[in-house]
Amino acid sequence: MSDEQIRVRFAPSPTGFLHIGGARTALFNYLYARHNNGVMVLRIEDTDSERSTDEYIEAIIDGMKWLGLDWDEGPFRQTERSSIYEEYAKKLLDRGEAYFCYCSAEELEAKRQKAQSEKRPYKYDGKCRNIQNGGEPILDSGRHPVIRFKMPIDGQTVIEDLIKKKVIFENKVLDDFIIVRSDGMPTYNFVVVVDDIDMGITHIIRGDDHLNNTPKQVRLYMAFGKTPPVFAHLSMILGADKTRLSKRHGATSVQAYRDMGYLPEALINYLARLGWSYKDQEVFTKGELIEKFTLESVGSSSAVFNPEKLLWLNSEYIKKSNPKALIPDVIGFLIKENIVKAGYSPDSDWLAKAIITLQERSRTLIELARSLKYYINDDIDIDEKAGAKYINVNTHQYLIAVKDGIDTMEVISEKAIEQLFFSLMERFGVKLGQIAQPVRVALTGNTVSPGIFEVIDIIGKEKTLRRLNKAINSVI
Repeated sequence: MSDEQIRVRFAPSPTGFLHIGGARTALFNYLYARHNNGVMVLRIEDTDSERSTDEYIEAIIDGMKWLGLDWDEGPFRQTERSSIYEEYAKKLLDRGEAYFCYCSAEELEAKRQKAQSEKRPYKYDGKCRNIQNGGEPILDSGRHPVIRFKMPIDGQTVIEDLIKKKVIFENKVLDDFIIVRSDGMPTYNFVVVVDDIDMGITHIIRGDDHLNNTPKQVRLYMAFGKTPPVFAHLSMILGADKTRLSKRHGATSVQAYRDMGYLPEALINYLARLGWSYKDQEVFTKGELIEKFTLESVGSSSAVFNPEKLLWLNSEYIKKSNPKALIPDVIGFLIKENIVKAGYSPDSDWLAKAIITLQERSRTLIELARSLKYYINDDIDIDEKAGAKYINVNTHQYLIAVKDGIDTMEVISEKAIEQLFFSLMERFGVKLGQIAQPVRVALTGNTVSPGIFEVIDIIGKEKTLRRLNKAINSVI
């Protein structure tokens, strides 16, 4: 297999959005393919007709595109491949590797209940295993049969997993499982093998919740005369309480993190570190992940999802981002937060300049958008406590002096504002904060902001004068 081109697949079931576990599986397949100059196939496993929807298919594809996980072939839909499955099922019947089973649902349930009452595991007893009719169903049976695959009765099925290492299954506990239901619909374990054979998949990287399916699938490969792919089963992702990650631990879908203002690069970086490591490095570009990723470095222990660490990582990516690259998403959040109306189209240089002042203190794009409010809107709400402390008779003269100084400036600049403030410090014999804090509260509504010289420069002369006048008049 070493001379063979590596081909992996991400095969989600469209019964929900792209969740964190699925996104990590997609990422590891993507990184393995790119690291080895291989091919990644996207396959939609939509045979569960009751739960699969086109909406979820679109959501999965949308999530992958947002994360930048581009695939090479597909998306293929299993519901469009029925004729292929029929052909493969016939091969197994003709070879005697599968058979028609006429047992009714009531019969099987009675046997299951009996096994339960006797406190023993239930497995199909093979009643129809030796009924022969030349690979054809018994037409006058009055029943619509299922098709079962013949599992070996004795011995073991051994899986050499790249992550779990050697996993042994005793064949005697595995029953003849259904590969085609009575309504003609093929089952999961059957179609994934057919698809993987048909698509030339060499490596299967998936969650370890599929590990128990693997011996059945391996036996199907062997029945078709094919060498099974190499398996790598990823350990599950746990919440902080060490139970399986779920909605009770917070957002679990990729789209939810996008809507909360996370950058795709940050989420990709974080997902890569859930079970994989490279020395002590924490922050990776996508190029570095592709270069350094190997399955040998994926651990077998469950990874714990830490929302605080993801938030920290997101803040790091926001800090390092080109401010102009953030503008489209920031504007989207400005609209969502009702700070601006749809169609808002500011000068990009001005908005980038404003974003730069806030990148260091913003953990998400929502926080960044909310912080931009005092740069953009004319009317600001002054925090009651901040106003009482800094907008009063004691600071009145400082506000007037700053307003008069800015009013005389033909062109506002950080340098000119700085000179004004230092001249006023000397004039009044006070420290910078005694002048800057009242002005900051008057302009931003709060006591925390970027440097006051930057703030005035970005807000601009007209808005600054209006806000200072409003604060001054509130004291009279």
